[in-house]
Amino acid sequence: MRLLVLGGTGWLGGHVAAQALASGHDVTCVSRRSAAAAGAHVVHADRDRDDALTEVAAGRWDAAVDVATGPGQVRRAVRDLGEAVAKYVYVSSVSAYASQHESDADESAALFEPLEADELASVADYGAAKSACEQAVRTGFPGRRHAIVRPGLIGGPGDRSGRTGYWPRRFAHPSNPAGEVLVPDAPQLPTSVIDVRDLAAFLLTLAVGDAHGAFNAVGEPVAFFDHLAAAREAAGHTGPVVLAGQQWLRAHEVDEWAGPRSLPLWLADPEMYGMNTRSNARARAAGLVLRPLAETLTDALADALSADGDLARGAGLTDAEERELLAELARGRPAPRR
Repeated sequence: MRLLVLGGTGWLGGHVAAQALASGHDVTCVSRRSAAAAGAHVVHADRDRDDALTEVAAGRWDAAVDVATGPGQVRRAVRDLGEAVAKYVYVSSVSAYASQHESDADESAALFEPLEADELASVADYGAAKSACEQAVRTGFPGRRHAIVRPGLIGGPGDRSGRTGYWPRRFAHPSNPAGEVLVPDAPQLPTSVIDVRDLAAFLLTLAVGDAHGAFNAVGEPVAFFDHLAAAREAAGHTGPVVLAGQQWLRAHEVDEWAGPRSLPLWLADPEMYGMNTRSNARARAAGLVLRPLAETLTDALADALSADGDLARGAGLTDAEERELLAELARGRPAPRR
């Protein structure tokens, strides 16, 4: 198969290119950067330029995999590659869904109204931008010529967002001599992670196969405390786990989900829980295979431990921040421990 990877030198695109090469496919990556999997051809291009895909549009490709977020980039790709590519596999997101409240929702759930602009004005446009990209792909590659993949949280080795590496690394390296680790008291919170390697394999399955349409490529729902238990086991942590109330954390300016001074994966609003409980039945039927969460977290830990610097990289609390919060919590009422 001749495979075109639009963005094949980044994290997910790099895994797609590497796995395709390992399977014997001919791979060309379109990217601003030079670094690509060994054996891949690289076409240097800035997809913000109108003529970025002129060179690859002159060829013939069995499939293309696109990981772009900007609607303008995808609209131009669909315009230029309509006659050159047999099947277009687009990586969207569960963020394209207009509501994250319903549990076990499938691919028929309503999407955001597509963003009309070619570029995002802010991160708030992300879901509408993905919806706009999907619309362009469906229009330009109708019927069996497209597959749209909506991942949830992508994790595993190489996750520079810190969302899947923070907890195993924190348990492996507590911030304090007592080995205490601060976690949100969120027993009802579901989590869901898909390993980047499993997602890449599924994208290739769609590229070479006949399955078409939309697919929720999400991990199985796992209760937050069970996720933490798997992270503790991966890290060999035996110290106390200190629970902090969600209102207390908010009052102390701890952020949710990701970013600086956050507790990753934590979502305080139950209206968002459906993001982590979407049905992956259609994707599984089309060939999605998921490895155990413990394997993803163990490998994420090994990757996180190989990095230099303080614990918080992309998401989480620094050692100093966690120690300060633990001390503040201890000055108040005794905190429950698990």
